[in-house]
Amino acid sequence: MELRTFIKETLVQICDGVNDAAQDVNIRGAIINPDGTQSDGNTTYVNPGFRRTVQNVEFDVALTTTEGKGTEGGIGVMVGTIGLGSKGKSDTSSSSTSRVKFTVPVSLPASELESR
Repeated sequence: MELRTFIKETLVQICDGVNDAAQDVNIRGAIINPDGTQSDGNTTYVNPGFRRTVQNVEFDVALTTTEGKGTEGGIGVMVGTIGLGSKGKSDTSSSSTSRVKFTVPVSLPASELESR
């Protein structure tokens, strides 16, 4: 796989994953990659009417690409000993593993304080 294809596919899959997650957690009261964040030097906040803490979720992922004759190849994610993605078998094939690190800012659901 060419470097430009690898970069493109990796970034597209990260963006698709972030978009999918944002839709799923929105109904739970969380915000993924919130805009309008503010920082007090130590903590980052988002302010949709009140201050909510923004936490960074860090990902360190190993990606394995496989190409070979008679197969379409593919890209897979290796998490520990679990492999996700497509794999093809071929008489002649080559594979490479690359690490991708990225961070996604998340504002988790806020709890309402009881008024006393």
